[in-house]
Amino acid sequence: MNTVSTAENKALSRTEAKPYNDAVLTPPVDVLEDAGGITLLADLPGVPKDKLQLEINVDTLTIEAELGFEMPEEMQASHAEVGLNRYRRSFTLSKELDTEKVTADLANGVLTIRIPKAAHAQPRRIEIGVH
Repeated sequence: MNTVSTAENKALSRTEAKPYNDAVLTPPVDVLEDAGGITLLADLPGVPKDKLQLEINVDTLTIEAELGFEMPEEMQASHAEVGLNRYRRSFTLSKELDTEKVTADLANGVLTIRIPKAAHAQPRRIEIGVH
């Protein structure tokens, strides 16, 4: 059973405190699932930890980030392949996940988010008694 689905084109900006009317980059994200939960691996090159925000609101996980690269005043870009400096991506989470125990780590431009399954959703072994 899938425990996460993308909600990319969902109009979340209407319900959030901060409106984002400008265009954003959609970071590529790998979603890996195992018996204990899910792991999301988001590519966020150039994003420092202080410009990264993760939020879970009810059943929606939102990743928002800003590139940390500032062009020095005395320099001007002669060519820029990426004209946007903000990332944003949202995911709808399953009720099987325990959103109170989310962990996140940012290293080498990759954000790793681990969301374990709730205790009621994890497989458990049932002992069989002998009479």
